Amino acid sequence: MSSLQERIVHGLRIVIDRELCVGFADCAKEAPEGFKLDDASVAGFLAPEAVERERLLRACDACPVDAITVWDETGRQIVPASPDRNVP
Repeated sequence: MSSLQERIVHGLRIVIDRELCVGFADCAKEAPEGFKLDDASVAGFLAPEAVERERLLRACDACPVDAITVWDETGRQIVPASPDRNVP
Protein backbone atom coordinates (compact mmCIF):
# COMPACT_ATOMS: atom_id res chain seq x y z
CA MET A 1 0.00 0.00 0.00
CA SER A 2 1.31 3.44 -0.92
CA SER A 3 2.08 5.89 1.82
CA LEU A 4 0.52 8.64 -0.32
CA GLN A 5 -3.18 9.46 -0.42
CA GLU A 6 -4.35 11.81 -3.15
CA ARG A 7 -7.59 13.62 -3.94
CA ILE A 8 -8.65 16.25 -6.45
CA VAL A 9 -10.90 18.75 -4.67
CA HIS A 10 -12.03 22.20 -5.84
CA GLY A 11 -9.52 21.90 -8.70
CA LEU A 12 -6.68 21.32 -6.22
CA ARG A 13 -4.53 18.18 -6.12
CA ILE A 14 -4.03 17.37 -2.44
CA VAL A 15 -1.55 14.71 -1.36
CA ILE A 16 -1.06 13.39 2.16
CA ASP A 17 2.28 11.69 2.78
CA ARG A 18 1.30 9.30 5.54
CA GLU A 19 4.95 8.46 6.28
CA LEU A 20 5.68 12.12 7.06
CA CYS A 21 2.58 12.62 9.20
CA VAL A 22 3.30 12.53 12.93
CA GLY A 23 -0.27 13.02 14.13
CA PHE A 24 -0.43 16.63 15.29
CA ALA A 25 -3.97 16.72 13.77
CA ASP A 26 -3.78 20.41 12.88
CA CYS A 27 -5.45 19.60 9.55
CA ALA A 28 -8.35 17.90 11.33
CA LYS A 29 -8.67 20.74 13.84
CA GLU A 30 -8.93 23.27 11.00
CA ALA A 31 -11.28 21.16 8.86
CA PRO A 32 -12.72 18.23 10.84
CA GLU A 33 -15.10 17.29 8.05
CA GLY A 34 -12.18 17.05 5.61
CA PHE A 35 -9.48 15.19 7.53
CA LYS A 36 -9.24 12.63 10.31
CA LEU A 37 -6.59 10.68 12.13
CA ASP A 38 -6.79 6.91 11.85
CA ASP A 39 -6.12 4.37 14.61
CA ALA A 40 -2.37 4.86 14.10
CA SER A 41 -2.76 8.67 14.54
CA VAL A 42 -1.97 9.30 10.89
CA ALA A 43 -3.92 11.82 8.80
CA GLY A 44 -6.26 10.72 6.06
CA PHE A 45 -9.11 12.14 4.04
CA LEU A 46 -12.65 12.21 5.32
CA ALA A 47 -14.76 14.45 3.04
CA PRO A 48 -12.50 17.29 1.84
CA GLU A 49 -15.04 18.24 -0.83
CA ALA A 50 -17.33 19.35 2.03
CA VAL A 51 -14.82 22.04 3.05
CA GLU A 52 -14.78 25.39 1.27
CA ARG A 53 -11.60 25.96 -0.74
CA GLU A 54 -9.93 28.63 1.42
CA ARG A 55 -10.47 26.74 4.66
CA LEU A 56 -9.25 23.55 2.99
CA LEU A 57 -6.05 25.35 1.99
CA ARG A 58 -5.60 26.64 5.55
CA ALA A 59 -6.07 23.12 6.91
CA CYS A 60 -3.46 21.73 4.51
CA ASP A 61 -1.05 24.55 5.30
CA ALA A 62 -1.51 24.00 9.05
CA CYS A 63 0.58 20.80 8.96
CA PRO A 64 3.74 21.59 10.94
CA VAL A 65 5.75 18.83 9.20
CA ASP A 66 4.54 19.56 5.63
CA ALA A 67 2.99 16.11 5.23
CA ILE A 68 0.25 17.65 3.07
CA THR A 69 1.09 19.18 -0.30
CA VAL A 70 -1.28 21.02 -2.61
CA TRP A 71 -0.99 21.90 -6.29
CA ASP A 72 -3.29 24.35 -8.05
CA GLU A 73 -5.07 23.92 -11.37
CA THR A 74 -1.92 24.86 -13.30
CA GLY A 75 0.25 22.29 -11.51
CA ARG A 76 2.02 24.89 -9.34
CA GLN A 77 2.69 23.77 -5.78
CA ILE A 78 1.00 26.18 -3.38
CA VAL A 79 1.25 24.28 -0.06
CA PRO A 80 3.72 24.30 1.45
CA ALA A 81 4.74 27.58 -0.09
CA SER A 82 8.39 27.94 -0.96
CA PRO A 83 9.97 30.41 1.49
CA ASP A 84 11.91 32.10 -1.32
CA ARG A 85 8.92 32.53 -3.63
CA ASN A 86 6.72 35.60 -3.54
CA VAL A 87 3.17 34.33 -3.35
CA PRO A 88 0.45 36.86 -4.21
